[in-house]
Amino acid sequence: MDSILDNVNVTGTIVPYPMRKRSKLNDLLDFEIRFYEKLLTAYPDFIDVLVALGDSYTRRGLHEQGLAVDLRLAQLRADDPLTWYNLACSYSLLKRADEAYESLRESIARGYRDLPYLQQDPDLFHLRQSPKYRQLLESFASLAASPAQSAKSPSI
Repeated sequence: MDSILDNVNVTGTIVPYPMRKRSKLNDLLDFEIRFYEKLLTAYPDFIDVLVALGDSYTRRGLHEQGLAVDLRLAQLRADDPLTWYNLACSYSLLKRADEAYESLRESIARGYRDLPYLQQDPDLFHLRQSPKYRQLLESFASLAASPAQSAKSPSI
């Protein structure tokens, strides 16, 4: 442990201890997370807050907590394709490719259609390493190529 004398220079002036640099982004994310968690204690099914909290957890690197939120959202919004897409991202970030594949398949079956974003989304990196991913892309491409099929309920 440093003593106060370690920070005295030759002129006898006390030099302040250097402050540990903290990331302003991480500080902001920590604040957001605490705020959303506190809000959820009063309103546990507040979907907009759950979405924001899941995003904050993911941006902070708290992927297990993000997955828990996404699983809760999948219960509350079972028909929403973006909810299933985010669940796929959470599984992929945790290197759980099979579950990521199933969640992404559900997202597409429920209407997710943003193929260019899906192909470059860094959250899906680990899923893209899976052989199942290529099969899913082929199914997605054939679905997108058939306008009559896209009006129907897709069977992926």
